[in-house]
Formats: sequence, C-alpha cells, structure tokens
Amino acid sequence: MNTDAIPPKPQLPNDKDKTLFCFGYGYVANALAEILKLSGWSVIGTTTDESKADILAQSGVKPIVFDSNHPLCNPYETLEDVTHILLSIPPDDRGDVAYMLHDDDIARMKNLEWIGYLSTTGVYGNRDGTWVDESSMPAPTSRRGSLRYKAEQQWLSLFKDTDIPIHIFRLSGIYGPGRSALDSVRAGHSRRVDKPGHAFNRIHIDDIVQTLIASINQPNPGAIYNLADDNPAPSHEVIAYACTLLGVDVPPLTPFEEADLAPMVRSFYKDNKRIRNALIKSDLGVQLFHPDYKSGLEACLKAEKELQDLIE
Repeated sequence: MNTDAIPPKPQLPNDKDKTLFCFGYGYVANALAEILKLSGWSVIGTTTDESKADILAQSGVKPIVFDSNHPLCNPYETLEDVTHILLSIPPDDRGDVAYMLHDDDIARMKNLEWIGYLSTTGVYGNRDGTWVDESSMPAPTSRRGSLRYKAEQQWLSLFKDTDIPIHIFRLSGIYGPGRSALDSVRAGHSRRVDKPGHAFNRIHIDDIVQTLIASINQPNPGAIYNLADDNPAPSHEVIAYACTLLGVDVPPLTPFEEADLAPMVRSFYKDNKRIRNALIKSDLGVQLFHPDYKSGLEACLKAEKELQDLIE
C-alpha cells in the first residue's frame, strides 16, 4: 500500500453562493454538501428524525423534517431560493416521495438550475455477467430496482412535460470511509462467498461526489449516467484485500450453494452484470480517483487513520 499517495483534491463547483436542497440527507448528500460548503453554498437537508435535525443544524445544514406524511409546509417559500436539488429518498410503492408530494412545486421553481436523482444500477437486472451501459434497456428483477426505475420514469416524465433540469445517476454499490469492507472485517461480519463468474460493481464516495459536481458544472437535463469503477469484482476478492490491509487472517471461501446467507444478502447474488462507466468520462470529463477496489480501500484506511490522528 502506498501510504504516501497524494489524496485526491475535491472538485469545486464553478458557481458560488448557490443553495442545495437535499430530499434525504444521507451518506452521499452529506459528502456532497461538505464539498459545496467550501465554495460558500447553503445546504438544506430533510430528515425523518427530529433528533437528527439538531445534528444537521450543528453541521451548518438547515434541517427540515419531511416524509410521505409530512410534506413541506410552505413549499414556495422553502424552495424559493433553491438552485439545486439532490433526490435520494428510497421510493415506496407509489414512487418517489418528493415527486408525489411536490412535483408541481418543483416544476414552478424559478431559480432551479440542476436536479440529481440517485438511482441504482439495479434497474438493469440480471445480465448473466455481460456488460451494460446507459443505452441498455432496464429490466429490474428486484423490488428495489423496480421501484427506483419507477421513480426515474416519474422524474423523466416531468422533464418531458416541463423541462425541469433532471439528471439520473445510477449508482453501483457505494463505499467509503466508515462504510466499506474494512468495517465488515473489523466487525467480524465478513464472509467470502464463491459464486463462479459473479461480479459486483462498486463506486467510491469520492467518485460519486466528483461526478455530481462535474454534472452541476456541465448540466445536461435528461441525461442518465452509470457510476461504477473500472473493475467489477467478486466480493470475496474485496474481503480478502481488506483483510490483507488490516493484517488479519483471510476467511476461507464458501461455495455459494453452501453459504448460510440472509435472504437480503442472497438476493444481491441474483443479478450479475458488469457496468460500463464510459459516459461519465467522455461527457463529464471524470477521471476516477479510485478506479478499483484496491485503490478505494487503501484510501478508506488512510482517511480513517488521519481522522484517528486528529482525535488523538
């Protein structure tokens, strides 16, 4: 591991003094907001938990309690100065909650420049290990993928009717500091399951953020982008490398047919595909900070050590 590697510099937006509204303030929204605040952006984030609202406020984010039963009280006033929207709330059977409650309000926003909807590569379903890109027809095989695809279609239909500046980002498995195979190994939850020919796609949080900012800098309403690194790989390879970085024993391989997996975990093995990421490179000029899981895990470990040094 190259511990002397220079960490990637965060890409900053071209414009200053903008306002980002996050419908759902989770892992990706927080990472994006931390970079945008460096350029003087204001950030508003929704949460379903009133106790979390205080935490958001302390971090410089204006909190709003919002869910399917609690729409924005005064959407015109709340959204009046918003220039950018990030949508990341998991959809329900009706689709995207922000669309269901506030599609008309968003369509009437006068200052809106960009909307990003965080979807999933799960919309492509199972392709028996072959490669897919943005031109591939979605064919979700899971409920999660089907609901995300439904939400995509809702926002794209609004784009066709009103020209809202929507952009769809189909994310592979998200990982980063505090949310990676390193944490699974430390917690003792990691197992190495061998399903020959199966590969998972993943994307580091740094590369999600840089892609979102590249899109903010170069809006292309109606665009759909796949976010994945260059190296789809079996999960057992990732676990093995995480163990190596942490200096612990690598668990033995267990054949998929013999593995005692929870239904949710087993469902992830139903879809087998490899995601092409060429469009974010050609259209947005993205050069991945972490083109494979090795680079990404090394960066996670370094970031965690740097944080620990600050605490100590």
